[in-house]
Amino acid sequence: MLALQGAFARHAELLAELGHEVCLVRDVKHLAGLDGLVLPGGESTVQLELCARLGLDAPLCELVRSGKPILATCAGSILIARHVERPAQRSFGLLDVDIARNAYGRQLDSFESRSDEPPRLGSSSSAAEAPLPLVFIRAPRFTRVGAAVAVLARHRGEPVLVREGNITAATFHPELSGDTRVHRAVFG
Repeated sequence: MLALQGAFARHAELLAELGHEVCLVRDVKHLAGLDGLVLPGGESTVQLELCARLGLDAPLCELVRSGKPILATCAGSILIARHVERPAQRSFGLLDVDIARNAYGRQLDSFESRSDEPPRLGSSSSAAEAPLPLVFIRAPRFTRVGAAVAVLARHRGEPVLVREGNITAATFHPELSGDTRVHRAVFG
């Protein structure tokens, strides 16, 4: 769990409830031996600055490229996008998507909704047959999804949950919904 800034605490609680041992990553040495990583919501520019200052950029990219499961939510999706717009900023460029920051508006414009249909998470449980609850807080929006990126869930026709290889990215906050399907699909 990248724990430099932002909404990492609820992700950590949820993963612990699912039986995972959680390591709060605040230093390069914390990346050793991880089985996966969550890049949480928060403020993407602050997270990028802290990653650079702490020397985490290259080791984080190496962990993602190692094939271990990665879940990026909200600002975490901005961190790993190929291209960031509105405004443009640096990113790790590991997921073939373009993303617009704060695309749904300001904090006051935050909202809850449901996915258009049940998500394509690969689960056969009856809970998987229900649309996902979605919590959008100053949420980004995928403006382009690469050919190798699978769209797992949509909201009003737009992709909100995608996967490319070992990376799953959400423009919403699955950790705040009370629904564990996204975390279970990524980390088991």
